[in-house]
Amino acid sequence: MLGSVIGAVSGSPETVALFVGFGLVVGLLFGFFGMGGSFLVTPALLMLGYPASVAVGSGMAFVFGTAVIATLKHHDLGQVDYKLGAIMIAGTTIGIEVGRASVFYLESLGLAGGVISVVYVFLLGGIGLMVTRDALSGDSDGGIDHDADGDEDLSEYDIPEIATRIQETVRIPPMVTLRGDVRVSVWVITAVAFSTGVLSGFLGVGGGFIRMPAMIYAIGVPAPVAVGTDLFEIVFSGGIGSYLYGQSGGVDLSIVAPLLFGSALGARIGSAATAVVDADDIKVYFGGMLLAGSVAVGVGEVGSYLGNELLETVGLFLVIGAAVAVAGAIVFSTLRTLRSTRGRVTATTD
Repeated sequence: MLGSVIGAVSGSPETVALFVGFGLVVGLLFGFFGMGGSFLVTPALLMLGYPASVAVGSGMAFVFGTAVIATLKHHDLGQVDYKLGAIMIAGTTIGIEVGRASVFYLESLGLAGGVISVVYVFLLGGIGLMVTRDALSGDSDGGIDHDADGDEDLSEYDIPEIATRIQETVRIPPMVTLRGDVRVSVWVITAVAFSTGVLSGFLGVGGGFIRMPAMIYAIGVPAPVAVGTDLFEIVFSGGIGSYLYGQSGGVDLSIVAPLLFGSALGARIGSAATAVVDADDIKVYFGGMLLAGSVAVGVGEVGSYLGNELLETVGLFLVIGAAVAVAGAIVFSTLRTLRSTRGRVTATTD
């Protein structure tokens, strides 16, 4: 089994280098998209043979560390709604505990790894199809606006039709006014928070790739505020989840530390790339990465079920390869844009 091989070299320089490199790639994706890579950590750890509780707990600890850095940047831009974040935290905390308890219950039955992998296959595949479709059709709603300015009038952002319908239908008090002049029932926010909290606790992700679209399409907040508030909320949900899993021995610092080391550098590169690269040019690759991740987890799980080490290895390389391919596309586009800009400046000077 692939897991036994990894276990034999656990803590070796090769394993540390693998985690640092993977953290670098995931950090680059996180810095560029504000999401888009951290949810690959847990399935990768599962395919490496780690127990489900360790894979999920360590994934949450990694998400917590990356979210702290990203939240500080969005705070400076004025894109964090702390009122919304506080309500989200309350609902998410309960959801995480439900998700965590489900993982340990399934693990006691010997079903955790398989169930989590199946959920990942459908979740990554569904979101990947949606992102790819939007990218190919030219729709950018719900994406991250890298040019968003903290001084921009948030009330000018269009509220999606479905969010408007929810706001008009669900008028159960108490009502709350959020940034961007959005008025919504606290119960809508709580429902979104609880649902994404369950997924966070069950899958070991920050939940941003689910919660951010939910904030936009269910609550109706402007996209920049959804991104900043989501990251702020992930700091708490990731911290709480890490603590709960850590209490049960589910956080392996020998995994988390090298991942965070690589991610810290990758996040800086990804953030810098947003200044020169149009995210729409990369979005189709992002959707492709999610689809590849879905296929990879599926292949790895089939290999594990059949006891086929080759399929497990193929699944692992597909997960890592998909993330590396998108990170490479970002770096390539950044260098190409910089070279093009330098060429125009030189021609103008001449």
